[in-house]
Amino acid sequence: MTKMADTATNQVGNSYGEANDSQEIAFDLGVFVGDLNFEEDVSSDDISLEGLQKELEECRNDDVVANILSKGTKLREYTKGVENNLRQVELDSIQDYIKESDNLVSLHDQIRDCDSILSQMETLLSGFQAEIGSISSDIKILQEKSMDMGLKLKNRKVAESKLAKFVEDIIVPPRMVDIIVDGEVNEEYMRTLEILSKKLKFVEVEPMVKTSKALKDVQPELEKLRQKAVSKVFEFIVQKLYALRKPKTNIQILQQSVLLKYKYVVSFLKEHGKEVYIEVRAAYIDTMNKVLSAHFRAYIQALEKLQLDIATSSDLIGVDTRSTSLFSRGREPLKNRSAVYALGERISILKEIDQPALIPHIAEASSTKYPYEVLFRSLHKLLMDTASSEYLFCDDFFGEENIFYEIFAGPFAVIDEHFNSILPNCFDAIGLMLMIRIIHQHQLVMSRRRIPCLDSYLDKVNISLWPRFKMVFDMHLNSLRNANVRALWEDDIHPHYVMRRYAEFTSSLIHLNVEYGDGQLELNLERLRMAIDDMVIKLAKTFSKTKLQTVFLINNYDMTIAILKEAGPEGGKIQLHFEELLKSNTAIFVEELLLEHFGDLIKFVKTRASEDPSSSSERPITVAEVEPLVKDFASRWKSAIELMHKDVITSFSNFLCGMEILRAALTQLLLYYTRLSDCIKRIPGGSALNKDLVSISSIMYEIRKYSRTF
Repeated sequence: MTKMADTATNQVGNSYGEANDSQEIAFDLGVFVGDLNFEEDVSSDDISLEGLQKELEECRNDDVVANILSKGTKLREYTKGVENNLRQVELDSIQDYIKESDNLVSLHDQIRDCDSILSQMETLLSGFQAEIGSISSDIKILQEKSMDMGLKLKNRKVAESKLAKFVEDIIVPPRMVDIIVDGEVNEEYMRTLEILSKKLKFVEVEPMVKTSKALKDVQPELEKLRQKAVSKVFEFIVQKLYALRKPKTNIQILQQSVLLKYKYVVSFLKEHGKEVYIEVRAAYIDTMNKVLSAHFRAYIQALEKLQLDIATSSDLIGVDTRSTSLFSRGREPLKNRSAVYALGERISILKEIDQPALIPHIAEASSTKYPYEVLFRSLHKLLMDTASSEYLFCDDFFGEENIFYEIFAGPFAVIDEHFNSILPNCFDAIGLMLMIRIIHQHQLVMSRRRIPCLDSYLDKVNISLWPRFKMVFDMHLNSLRNANVRALWEDDIHPHYVMRRYAEFTSSLIHLNVEYGDGQLELNLERLRMAIDDMVIKLAKTFSKTKLQTVFLINNYDMTIAILKEAGPEGGKIQLHFEELLKSNTAIFVEELLLEHFGDLIKFVKTRASEDPSSSSERPITVAEVEPLVKDFASRWKSAIELMHKDVITSFSNFLCGMEILRAALTQLLLYYTRLSDCIKRIPGGSALNKDLVSISSIMYEIRKYSRTF
C-alpha cells in the first residue's frame, strides 16, 4: 500500500506530454473495470461560486499554482492531466490488490483461525472468572468464620485468666497452711503472711467472691488461718519486746537489726488483728516508756555528781565580797569565782554542740567537774539522739508518729523534774544565757534533721529559761541600784572590783549576743550601764580630792573599755559611752595636773594672754607682771614634768593609758607656754625676757623623750 501511495504521488507531478501514455494504460485496464467517465457536467446546478474569491486569495501564494500560471498552461488541460494520473494510480492499486489476492485470502483464513482460538480462550477465561468468584466468596466465608472463632478464643482466654486468678486468689494451698500453723516466724513466714493477707482482702473486698459458692468452702479455713497467724505473731513480737527490758541492752541496735526485719508482722496485725495490734502497741509503749525513763533518770543522777556550782544568790555585781562568809567559799576553788561574771572558756561549749554526750563514769573517774551548761548540753544531746532514733523507728515500724509522744511522756517528765529542781536554784546568769543559746542551736540541729518531735519540748525549755535569766539579771541590776557605797568604798584609786565585775559580765553577754542581736538583752544591758554609771560616780565622790576622784573614774573607765573590747572589735554603744566618759575625765585630769604644777602660768594665759598690750586698757600687761612667770617656768619646768611623770605612773593602773594622759598634759602645757611666748612678744620691752624664755624646741625634745617611753 505504501508503494502504491508513492506511485500516485509521483505521477501527479508529471508533465502534460505524458498524458497520452496514461490514457493508453487506462484504456487497456478498461477491459477489466469498464468505461469510467471523469468529466463533470459543466452545466450542473450544484456549482456554487461562494468563497471562490477567498480560495483564489489563498492560492495566490501556492508554489504549484504560481508555477502553472507562470507557464501559461490551460487549467482544463492541467486538470485533465491530474485526473488521468489519479485514474492511473487507482488502476495500479487495483492491480496490486489482484496480485496479492492469494496472500489476502491466506491472511483472511489466519484471522478466522485466530478468531476461533480467541473465542475458545474467552470461553475458558469466563470459566476461570466464575470459579475465582466462587473461591472469593468461599474465602470471605472462611474469613468471617475465622474472625468469629478468634473472638470466641479471646473471650475464652479472658474468662480463663479471670477464672485462674479467682481460683489462685481464693484457694488455700496446703503449703501455706503448713507454714502458718507449724512454721517458725522468719522471712518465709512473713512472705506467707503477705499471701494470706491478700486472700483475706480478696474475699472481703471483691463483690463477685461474696456470691460464689467457693467462698462457703474457703472462708472458714481462711478465718482459722487468720486467727492462728495473729496468735502466733503476737507471741513472737511480744517476746522480742521483752528483750528490750533486759539490762544493758542496746535498744537502737535491737530495733534496727531485729525488730525492723519483722515490721510486716505489725502491718499484718494492724490490718487483720486490730485488737491484738492495740495490745502490741500498748506493750511497746509501756516497755519503752519505762526503759527510757530509767535510762534518763540514771544518766541525770550521774551528771549531778559532775556538777560544778558557779554562783549563789549572793554572787551579784553590787554585793560586797567581804560580807560573804568564808565558810561558804571554802569548798570551791578561788578560780571558779571569776566564772560568775567572765565568760572565758565557757564559750567553747557552743562550738561543741554536735560533740557526743558525756560518759559520766569516765568523767567521774578523772574527778572532773563541769559548769551546769556542759551537763545541760550533754543531757539534751542524748535526748535529741534518742528521740530522733525512736521517732524514725516508730514511724517505720508502726507507721504512726503519735506513738513517740506516748513513749516519751515518761522521759520528758523525768527531765522536767530534774530541770525544775535545778532552775530555781540557778543564779548563774552567764550559764543561763549559754543554755538559751544551746537550746537555739539544738533547735537548728533538729530542723536540719527534719525531725519535729522535740519542737514543743525545746520551745518549753526556752520559755522557762528566759524568765529565770531575767530574774537573775534584775538581781544584779538591783544590787547596783541598792548598793551600800560606804561598804563598797575602798581608799584605792585603782579599778574597783564591782566595776570589773560589771565589765566582765557585760562583755560576756555582749559576746553571747553577737550572732543573735537580741534587742531585749541590749535594752537590759543599757539599764545595767546606767546603774553602774550612778554607782561609780558615788564611789568616786567618796574621795576627798577632786583629782583622786578623776583618777578613780579614769582607771575604772579604762579598765571597762579594755574588757569590752575583748567581746568584739567594735564594742557597740556601751563601749562608745565609756570612751566618751574617759575622754572627758582625761581632759579634766590634764587641767588639774597642770594647775598643780603651773597654776600661775595657766591662770595668766587664760585671763590676760589674749589681751592686746598696745590697747588703752586700765591695767596693761607689763614686763614686771610677766617676768616672775617666765623665770619660775625656766627654773623648774623639767623637774615639774618629772613630778608629773611620777604622779601619772603611780596614779594609773594601765601604763599605756597613763603615758597617753602624760603626753596629752605635756602637749597642753606646750600650748599654754606658746601662748605666753606670743604674749611676751607683744609687750613693750618684752624682748628683755628673751634670755629667760625656754625655747619651744627644748620643750618639744622633752616631750619626745617621754613619748619614747610610751
